[in-house]
Amino acid sequence: MDGRMFGLETPLMVALQHLLDVPDGDAGAAGGDKAGSGAAGGATRTYVRDARAMAATPADVKELPGAYAFVVDMPGLGTGDIKVQVEDERVLVISGERRREEREDAKYLRMERRMGKFMRKFVLPDNADMDKISAVCRDGVLTVTVEKLPPPEPKKPKTIEVKVA
Repeated sequence: MDGRMFGLETPLMVALQHLLDVPDGDAGAAGGDKAGSGAAGGATRTYVRDARAMAATPADVKELPGAYAFVVDMPGLGTGDIKVQVEDERVLVISGERRREEREDAKYLRMERRMGKFMRKFVLPDNADMDKISAVCRDGVLTVTVEKLPPPEPKKPKTIEVKVA
């Protein structure tokens, strides 16, 4: 779909549309780079795949009094299809793959549900407790909870005894 139809001709929207329109086989080949390294100025195949996966995975992020909650819709996925990791000590990564069931006696008349890899990355704040992260998938909704560290106790003033000489 052309973004001009809705008045979305900003450079950012044009760049996003370009990323989403690049077929998998052509990614990285813009400058004659078939290997996908991107050295000739074209986007790498990995970058395009990750950009598509992130654009297609909406998430809600909530700050609660004692934790942060990341909520992502995951209809039809089981625990084996979803991966929750922490990279580089502070980056929460939610990823996985949605596969289409294949049957020989059925053919698709319409395919509207998104299939393929999905991914979201979130940089966690400094007060996130990296040792207290939990993930629960219930009724097709994944909720990743990251507990907050307790606030530091206020420092008490140090009293120095004055000696009389």
